[in-house]
Amino acid sequence: MSKKGILLVNLGTPDSPSNADVRKYLREFLMDARVIDINPIARNLLVKGVIAPTRGPKSAKLYREIWDEQTGSPLLHYSKLQQQLLQDKLGDEYIVELAMRYQSPSIESALERLKAALVQDIKVIPMFPQYASASTGSVYEKVMGLVGKWPTSPNISFINSFHDNELMIQTFADNALKHQPKTFDHILFSFHGLPQRQLINSDHTHSYCLKSSDCCQTLNDTNKFCYSAQSHHTAKLIAEKLNIPKEKYTICFQSRLGSDPWVQPYTSEIVAKLAAEGKKRLLVFCPAFVADCLETVYEVTREYGDEFKALGGEQVQLVESLNDSPTWIEALAGLATA
Repeated sequence: MSKKGILLVNLGTPDSPSNADVRKYLREFLMDARVIDINPIARNLLVKGVIAPTRGPKSAKLYREIWDEQTGSPLLHYSKLQQQLLQDKLGDEYIVELAMRYQSPSIESALERLKAALVQDIKVIPMFPQYASASTGSVYEKVMGLVGKWPTSPNISFINSFHDNELMIQTFADNALKHQPKTFDHILFSFHGLPQRQLINSDHTHSYCLKSSDCCQTLNDTNKFCYSAQSHHTAKLIAEKLNIPKEKYTICFQSRLGSDPWVQPYTSEIVAKLAAEGKKRLLVFCPAFVADCLETVYEVTREYGDEFKALGGEQVQLVESLNDSPTWIEALAGLATA
């Protein structure tokens, strides 16, 4: 009996925290035309001539802070666990492979393993709850570019987004309950940032995006493909699940790169604002990530934590990501078999 293939694809991680491996990772990641969507010549000069040489050693130092001698990067560690736990849950009828959009294990190698297994179809699950051209869209392009060269190929389908998946929302809520959310002064939903131009490009009407200050507040037919609108919807669902009143939480965006305007408000500015208001304890969700990684373990816990304390705050507490939660694995199984 032919088996069904499931391909989980996350963003990626360096092979090691060495300067060389981090530079290699940054070059592959940032040379993606969907990530830095500017003139190819300018992108090449910027990434290879400026960002990788200068940012590489700095990023390598940060990766060394979170790198485990036994398991490596947390992103790869939890991704492997998710793959194995999903395989165990789905059973022998399925073959679950893991790939990273950048670096190892590669999408090409994972697809070749599925091809060799003669699977009857492949379902690709980009591990990004909210759709963005720079993440999910890049996975689409890479997979189809590779499979398009095969002499024959099985049926292939994709999960576009799962920003409102009930079991994913429940997992984030359950993880937050471990920290007693009501004891915190304010709650942040910090999503990975994107350049504003990428939001504008996702507006198929060319007349809605960023035309008003509240265009992302409510998900509707016009903005249903918008990363920011999907992010707001995810945060709203988690807040409703935990009965968090609207005035007690803020949706913001982290991890800016470059000087162009990105999706706002910026997490760093919100942290400073809350400290100025006298807030002492912040609880932070990062619902754009399905596994803890540099952006959650270091950027939120260490960088924003240190900034907040320097401004008079006391604690920034990260809500753990989905990681190997049984409820999240059940959610993945539902996406794989839908």
